[in-house]
Amino acid sequence: MIAFRTSFALLPNMSLFNRIHASVGLSLIAMLVVSLPIRANELPDLGESSRAVLSPQLERRIGESIMNEIRLREPAYVDDPEINDYLSRLGERLVQASENPTGEFHFFAIRENSINAFAMFGGYIGVNTGTLLAAQSESELASVLAHEIAHVTQDHLARQIAKEKQNTIPSLIAMAVGILAARSNSSVAAATITSAQAGMVQSQLAYTRDFEREADRLGYQTLERADFDVRAMGDFFERLQKAGHLYENNAPVYLRSHPLTVERISDMQNRAQNSPYRQVVSSLEFHLVRAKLQAQAGTPVEALRAFEARLNERKFISEVATRYGLLVSLMRAKKIAEAQRELGSLIALKVSSPMIAGMAAEIKNAAGDKAAAQTIYREALQHFPKSQSLVYGYAEALFGAGKHDQALQFIRSQVQQNVFDYKLYGMQAKNYAALGKRLQQHRAQAEYYFLQGQLGPAIEQLQFAQKSTDGDFQEQSAVDARLRELRKLQAEEDKRRRNGG
Repeated sequence: MIAFRTSFALLPNMSLFNRIHASVGLSLIAMLVVSLPIRANELPDLGESSRAVLSPQLERRIGESIMNEIRLREPAYVDDPEINDYLSRLGERLVQASENPTGEFHFFAIRENSINAFAMFGGYIGVNTGTLLAAQSESELASVLAHEIAHVTQDHLARQIAKEKQNTIPSLIAMAVGILAARSNSSVAAATITSAQAGMVQSQLAYTRDFEREADRLGYQTLERADFDVRAMGDFFERLQKAGHLYENNAPVYLRSHPLTVERISDMQNRAQNSPYRQVVSSLEFHLVRAKLQAQAGTPVEALRAFEARLNERKFISEVATRYGLLVSLMRAKKIAEAQRELGSLIALKVSSPMIAGMAAEIKNAAGDKAAAQTIYREALQHFPKSQSLVYGYAEALFGAGKHDQALQFIRSQVQQNVFDYKLYGMQAKNYAALGKRLQQHRAQAEYYFLQGQLGPAIEQLQFAQKSTDGDFQEQSAVDARLRELRKLQAEEDKRRRNGG
């Protein structure tokens, strides 16, 4: 992965990292380097004053650029609102208990079997699906994210890079991306990070022991304040270390970049022993997300057999999650009638969850009962108004039923609550296109591209909107104004490219 700060890679499959570095690595670094306008003679002394060089705005810009590349070019990015909804809720709970409860963080998943978690500039934190499946409790998963959040809140990456006292901001950023890449796959990083000194990248692979201890301490405090089981942190890291011994000299990347000493693990466990025992039950969503990931693995037939066997043998932690996993498997196998029958068994358990409501609506829609699907979405949103998966599902259900005006009204209400959600603009564009409203279609499509960092295509869409003849004076004026804004941004970027480096 391009921007991994922390790696928990317990499995040897590194194809994801090879693909990303091959397709994105050099172009991303070039893009970041040429877009930075500050010259060497404008830089202050770096030292440990990382904020003097890497401001929050600059870090956020770097993080957004890398995140856009991941969304656009990495097929392993999990574009699943239910899974990312869950990670966001879990992450937000931890952030609110962290050293920076008002900080801006974004959580997402990468579909990889390796156990891995990583943090990028700008508060972007990702977790491999392998980590979700390997965690034996929600508290263990939370401990991984809490550790990552601590690295971000304490600016460990920026502080570590700032020690190198590079002469230009472009080389500093190249070093940052290089270190992050090397945390995933150091051999690939050395081959792709050509604008930074490979030796420096290698020498900076590991966080300092002080940084690691600080992340452990603050991560533990976050875990405790968020009412998770504090014993989970020591348990998870100890299991990770034991698994690493199986690899002899070819240790997992996490163990090379974040050395797990006996002292660190003992320190975590000692802290936990001094805390009063508190039994923490993993949330239903934790089990549902794991069941969904398990149901998506292998072939549909294999997934079906696995969940049917668990139900028949009564070998499960959560019957609700197991029946949900069976439904996901049945839908993958396109066995709609069977899924409808099994849905009754799940509903009979009388549980409430946005994921279960979404599954019920999906099954009804697949069976041709579009009205029932819309009703389920509409009622579920009354209980779970912040569930993006339900928002997207309801909008798609209205679009599929040809209710484009109703869909647009609903989407507009959602845009007012989240103006940076590019998917909502994409849905707007689809509905406007179905109604033959070309100006509004291209205007919405422009925002869809812009929010993903694609300035050129966004400008092109506004140019198409200008040529449309179906808009009134006010709409045309709005398009003209927005086009001027984006062209100004494009001119500023061109100027930075000419002056960069």
